[in-house]
Amino acid sequence: MFTKRNKIILISIAIVVFVVILSSSNNGEEEVSLVKVARGSVVQEVSETGQLKKGEKIDLSFSNSGRIEKIYVSVSQDVKKGDALMKLETRELEIQLLEAKASLAISQAQLDKLIAGVSVQEIQKKQTVLDNAEISLENAEQNLINIENQTKESLEAAYDDSLNIIDSGYLYAYNAKNFVDLLQRSYFTKNDQEGLRIKENKNEINNALLEMEILINTTKSNESENIDLALVGIQTNLSVVYDSLGEIRNICEELTYRNVVSTADKTSLDTHKSNINTALTSIVNSQQTLASTKLSNKISVNTAQVSVSTAQGVLKIAQDDLSLITSDPRKEDLDLYEAQVDQAQSRVSLLQDKINKATLRSYVDAQVAEINKEIGEMAQQDVVVSLLPSDLFDIEVDIYEEDVVKMNIGNPVEISLIVFPDKTFDGTIISIDPAEKLIGGVVYYRVRIGFDEVPENVKPGMTADIVIKTSTKENVLIVPEDVLEESSQGFVVNIFKNGNIQEREVEIGIIGSNGMVEIISGLEENEEIILE
Repeated sequence: MFTKRNKIILISIAIVVFVVILSSSNNGEEEVSLVKVARGSVVQEVSETGQLKKGEKIDLSFSNSGRIEKIYVSVSQDVKKGDALMKLETRELEIQLLEAKASLAISQAQLDKLIAGVSVQEIQKKQTVLDNAEISLENAEQNLINIENQTKESLEAAYDDSLNIIDSGYLYAYNAKNFVDLLQRSYFTKNDQEGLRIKENKNEINNALLEMEILINTTKSNESENIDLALVGIQTNLSVVYDSLGEIRNICEELTYRNVVSTADKTSLDTHKSNINTALTSIVNSQQTLASTKLSNKISVNTAQVSVSTAQGVLKIAQDDLSLITSDPRKEDLDLYEAQVDQAQSRVSLLQDKINKATLRSYVDAQVAEINKEIGEMAQQDVVVSLLPSDLFDIEVDIYEEDVVKMNIGNPVEISLIVFPDKTFDGTIISIDPAEKLIGGVVYYRVRIGFDEVPENVKPGMTADIVIKTSTKENVLIVPEDVLEESSQGFVVNIFKNGNIQEREVEIGIIGSNGMVEIISGLEENEEIILE
């Protein structure tokens, strides 16, 4: 039977598929069949055979859960096909829809802007940002140079001060050594116990002085490491001198020499000891000054270096921004923005569909038999309204479980009756039984279909061939299902371009009953694909 549906399929294939046969019979090479990517319609259908039955009570439920907001009918009320029966609350969905539409508008605007390119004013604005970024980098680099010079000078000054302090410390130690020599010759010439102790401490001072001379000689190169080591060494040796002077001062106060050593010499000894202590304090202060100067300099230089790095990053971003808006849009960018538009559109469609389905409508002329909910109650996809159809007949058909998941109440149906071989009738799914039915160990679900207009002279038990249209996409990219190959990531096709074969990943949408498949991304119109 050559039905209207058959005609549509043949016409669709004839329009959207353009097969090119590259025949190479002259050279004996294998023929390659090509098909062009085209725009067209994809219709997903399920075909089955059912029987006419006398109309029975129809139980209706919402496809989504929600709280009942309105009830438009009452029991025993007559309703027409398409009349609203109940409505769920949709305020939250409507807010989400507004947000989704705004996101869609933004995505579409971004895509349009990418395609149109940017204005002269926008380019000038980006150029100004780039110019300012270059100036900022130059300033940051010059500031780094200035800080490096300043820190170098401040550290050199601190080391110069340290050298002066080292020299002063050595001079104090040298003067103390000379005074101890004089003190020994004046009072401690005997080899008694006090004289030996004086001699021993004098030798300690002499040795410390010799070590200080060696350390001072290493600082003549002005290398900071040598000066740092000299400060530590000088401090240690000054401590030795200070301790030796203290020991000598104590000997001067012992009973044998207390009245022998003059008060003036004792005072001089105290002065030398005080000078050495002052030198020690200066050494410690110098070391602290050097440490704080180095730390402060490091912080200043690091901060300036970070400023340079930041300015370099800002400049790179400005360069990339200018390059991006002045260059032609890349295919990858177009694909990304188009995908974002498609995603946003899908979100809008999904929410709009939920809002539409929040209003439960009658799919047939009928009388309200039962109302099982009240306003404010929750509907959990259970039966909320039962109808008695006005028509005497509808069609019962058992649908395989993998096909029934594609269907919804309200899907359009094309009906063919054997008793009317040259006619087709329009119908609608009016109910889908939630309970499964086993036929030969296979799961099916009973679906009832109502006529939009019941033909005359039909009888119960008559056979009906039905075609349920579960999904339709208009003006989309389509290819034959045979060109697809499964991969670990999804699907791929083989592109024929410039005499070469290239494998490319694609994202597919619905698979039509006519063997055509919707292509969401990965291909462009008029590209040629190898048809295996």
